[in-house]
Amino acid sequence: MQSTNPAFAGNPYARAGYADDTLLAGRSTTMTVQGTIGKTFVLFAILLTTAAWTWTQVDQRQLSGGLLMGALIGGFALSMITIFMPKISMYTAPLYAAAEGVFLGAISNIFEQRYPGIAAQAISLTMATMFTMLILYLTGLVKVTDRLITGIVAATGAVALVYIVSMLMSVFGHPVSFINQPTKLGIGFSLVVVGIAAFNLLLDFEFISRGARSGAPKYMEWYTAFGLMVTLVWLYLEILRLLSKLKER
Repeated sequence: MQSTNPAFAGNPYARAGYADDTLLAGRSTTMTVQGTIGKTFVLFAILLTTAAWTWTQVDQRQLSGGLLMGALIGGFALSMITIFMPKISMYTAPLYAAAEGVFLGAISNIFEQRYPGIAAQAISLTMATMFTMLILYLTGLVKVTDRLITGIVAATGAVALVYIVSMLMSVFGHPVSFINQPTKLGIGFSLVVVGIAAFNLLLDFEFISRGARSGAPKYMEWYTAFGLMVTLVWLYLEILRLLSKLKER
C-alpha cells in the first residue's frame, strides 16, 4: 500500500513478518486495532504532558533555545531510529512523543502570545478532524480505494515539492511568499494542505487495519501508533499556521 507517511513507506509489514497468532502469558502475539488505539492514547498523553511543561517554561522565560533545538533534532533522530528499527518502537515511540511535546509546547506558546486562544483552537480542530476522518473511515462513507490512495499520495507530494522549492528559494533570498502570508492565496493554500493532511489520516487508518488483518507482530502496535502521531503532528502544525493567517488577516 502506498503511503506518504514516512513511517509507513517501504512496506514495513513485509519487513516485520507475521506473528504465529499464539498466546503468550494469556495475551495474543499479533497486532490488533484496539492495541494500536490504546498505544496511540499513551503517546498522546506523553506528548501533552511534555507540551504542558514546556508551555510553563516559556511563560516563565526559562526555556533555552538549546533545549528547543535539541527537542527538534532529537525528535527527528528518534523518528529515524524508529522507522529503521521498528522492533524497539515500544521504547523509541514514547521518547519521540516526549520530544515532540517539548517542541510543540514551545511553538504553541509563541503563537499564543501573538494570537490569544489560538493553541486551544488548534488542538480542538486537530482532534475534531481526527475523529471526523475516523468516523468517515469506519462507516465507509469514504472508502480507501487505490484511486483515492494515489490521489492523496500525489497531492501530498505536490505540497512537499512546494515546501522544498520555497526553502531553496529562501536560501537565495527569494522565498515563495504566499506560503506564509495572510493573503487569500496563502489562506487557500493552507486550507488545501490541512485537507490533504486530514485525508492522510485515512491512509493511516487503512494501514493500521491491514496490519491487524495480516497478523503483524504485537510490537507493530507501537510502531503504527507512532506513525499515526507523525501525521497528527503535521496536521496540528498546518492548522496552527492556517489559524494564524486567519487571525492576522
